[in-house]
Amino acid sequence: MAAPAESLEAAAAVRRFDYDVIVVGAGIMGSCAAHAAASRGARVLLLERFDLLHHLGSSHGESRTIRDAYPKPQYPPMVRLARRLWADAEAESGYRVLTPAPQLSIGPRTNPSLLASIKSSSAEEVDLAQRWGGAFRVPDGDGWVAAVSEHGGGVLNATKAVAMFQALAAKNGAVLRDKTEVVDIRKGPAPEGGVAVATSSGEVFHAAKCVVTVGAWTSKLLRSVAGVELPIQPLHTMVLYWRAKPGHERDLASDSGFPTFSSYGDPHVYGTPSLELPGLIKINYDGGPRCDPDGRDWASGGGDVAGRVARWIEEFMPDHVETAGGPVIRQPCMYSMTPDKDFVIDFLGGEFGKDVVVGAGFSGHGFKMGPAVGRILAEMAIDGNANTAAEAGVELGHFRISRFEGNPMGNAKN
Repeated sequence: MAAPAESLEAAAAVRRFDYDVIVVGAGIMGSCAAHAAASRGARVLLLERFDLLHHLGSSHGESRTIRDAYPKPQYPPMVRLARRLWADAEAESGYRVLTPAPQLSIGPRTNPSLLASIKSSSAEEVDLAQRWGGAFRVPDGDGWVAAVSEHGGGVLNATKAVAMFQALAAKNGAVLRDKTEVVDIRKGPAPEGGVAVATSSGEVFHAAKCVVTVGAWTSKLLRSVAGVELPIQPLHTMVLYWRAKPGHERDLASDSGFPTFSSYGDPHVYGTPSLELPGLIKINYDGGPRCDPDGRDWASGGGDVAGRVARWIEEFMPDHVETAGGPVIRQPCMYSMTPDKDFVIDFLGGEFGKDVVVGAGFSGHGFKMGPAVGRILAEMAIDGNANTAAEAGVELGHFRISRFEGNPMGNAKN
């Protein structure tokens, strides 16, 4: 009995390529993409330049916030999709990486981003003098607003979350390789086509498709392999943990209902409740100086970041958080900033057409959306489109490479 034509085509694809999808970069986005592709039965290779779960990029540490309070309308649908996929992954793995918490947004009533965030999350204004033991202070009068979304916030254990998705990817058949630096991505030879991915050790892997998720190294890699100039600027940030003042340790704890929070204005400060390090609370400045990801000032990160946060604490949380002596812990991390702070989720285009998909430029706020971004990248690679995004109301037009003026591939037909 003759085999169906589609079965013969599938068998031919197996012979032509080592893998269906190669994912370059094993941070949260790459690990989620590998899991999403492998869950569909694709043969997946996940390559990481450094150790798995390394601390050199943007996906490590004890905590990241998840919130649906966003000023830009393209993000709340993606957060809602991600939250569902976080729950699915936790159920599949059997352990928890997300701790729910309220989300507090505070700032001047004249700040349009704050007002849009409150509206997007259906947050309600609260009296901070009565909530959370008076941990927060805001200026008197009607000039400031404080609003809480009771169901949209939470804290993600970052390193544990990346490990979860890597383990689930492997469980579904993906091959994981660390200490494997990709130095070239090129079209595969005719007539097979596809993509050839070369490493610094001389190995070459062939796949039908490739997904690039290398974070702060995106501009360097794409410039080298495709001559593409993406305006993605790495910023060196410092994750700061501060000591709770004696007697207030419980007030700031997640199991006491303390919120994740964002303070709009200058500086833009955000924080999470005390969770992973009892008695300490994470309060950070949203930003940092430009850096080369291969040559950073590990000690300070540049600038008076801790000083700016300390001055914010002394104004808004003086009774509950200790600033004398500075932060107790400083952990280096990186943002990969685009000019508009929006993501890059697109086909590379040019000679690669739809064979290479890029996920990059997550600008310090992408971690929470990792499962959604990973699912979208995997569908773009395998199917050539992202049905899940469309069904969830996520408009991918905001994330196209072509929005950057002067990009040599900006006019490529995708």
